[in-house]
Formats: sequence, C-alpha cells, structure tokens
Amino acid sequence: MKKILLIEDDPALNSNIKEALVAEGLEVDSVFDGLLAERILRKNTFDCIVLDINLPGKNGYEVCRSFREYNSFTPVLMLTAFGELEDKVRGYDCGADDYLTKPFYMRELLLRLNVLMKRSENSREDQRQKEVLSASDLVIHPAYKKVTRQGKEIALTPREYQILVKLVGAEGEVISKKELIKEIWGSSFDGNTNTIEVYINFLRNKVDKPFGKDSIKTKVGYGYYFED
Repeated sequence: MKKILLIEDDPALNSNIKEALVAEGLEVDSVFDGLLAERILRKNTFDCIVLDINLPGKNGYEVCRSFREYNSFTPVLMLTAFGELEDKVRGYDCGADDYLTKPFYMRELLLRLNVLMKRSENSREDQRQKEVLSASDLVIHPAYKKVTRQGKEIALTPREYQILVKLVGAEGEVISKKELIKEIWGSSFDGNTNTIEVYINFLRNKVDKPFGKDSIKTKVGYGYYFED
C-alpha cells in the first residue's frame, strides 16, 4: 500500500483530502504544521508528500528545501491558494515536483499523485539498474549484464546470470530451489529442482573454481546462498 504524508493546516481540507486518498486505497499520515512535518519526514519513509505552502512553524518552501537536502527522490506535490507564476517558480526551486492551486478537484489531486508516484518508481528502477551489486571481489553490473571477479570478466548465460544476481542480491540469505525456479523460469515451468542443481554447478565452475573460491554454498534441505 502506498503511503502519503499530508501536510495541510486547514483541518477541514486536511480531513477531506485524507478521506479521498484513503478511499483510493492509500495510507495517509496527516500533520498540520511545518516543524512537526520536518521531524516526521526524517523518521519515516513515504511514497509521496502533499505539502501546503502556508503552514505554521515553517512554511512549505522551507520544509521542502530542508527535505531535499537528504531526500532527492520522494515526490512532493505543493498546494497553495495562490496561482501566480512567481509562487510556482519558487516552489520548483525548493524541490517540488508538481503544483496544485486551491481550490481543486480531488480527482485531479489523485491523478497527479498517481503520475508522480509512477514516475518516481520508474526513476528508482532506472537508478537501481545503473548501480552495481558486489560481494567481496565479485562485481555485477546490471546495466550491462556484466560480471567480473578479481577484475576479470566472466562469461555467463542469461540463466546463470539471473541466478547469480538472485543469490548475491539476497546478501547471504538462503534461497530455495523452488524460489529460484519461480524467479528465473516462472510458475509455469514444469521442470524439477535438479535443473537448478545443474545451473549451480555451472556457476561454481565459472564463478568460484577458477578463482580459488567457494562462495556459492548449499544448505542441505533448504537451498543455496552466496557467502561474501
């Protein structure tokens, strides 16, 4: 369930917005002043923030600016009673992603929130693809589907690569054979768990043995894990 932080000092509007968002299946935390909002933002994670500009304690511009000092990815939708271009520019300069002028239709608010959250999800997924996975001297480059160990590139088939990514990404947790089959081949795969054993053997011959390592471990009766 997506989680929203609603920062709006008007009790009636705060209640109306929260009711509309909850009706759409969203989880909503609401707060009425800027100082408390700052404390909540530092302690919790949200999928999107609805932020009024005219707040007691600290205004929306100040809250947004301080939030962006440590969080650049959570989308912020600003609300204001003013429609002047200068106010919008100031909001964007503080790090807001979108702007909605009061009064507004709840349907428009919901549509904008959904767009912002979807865009944020896609952006984070793109960022994850650019990052690398590493365990000791093994490095995986997801964007290039490239694996190196001790600086030497290892040629893997797509299935071998997928299994290795799953094991390394689990950070030492045991992954069962059935889970690996479902992850790599899908729930419709009609093969048996011996298929995974064959691929694990292939991986060990490519990833471990040439480098004098024993990283891909078996936990008998449970599955496999990668030991860093």
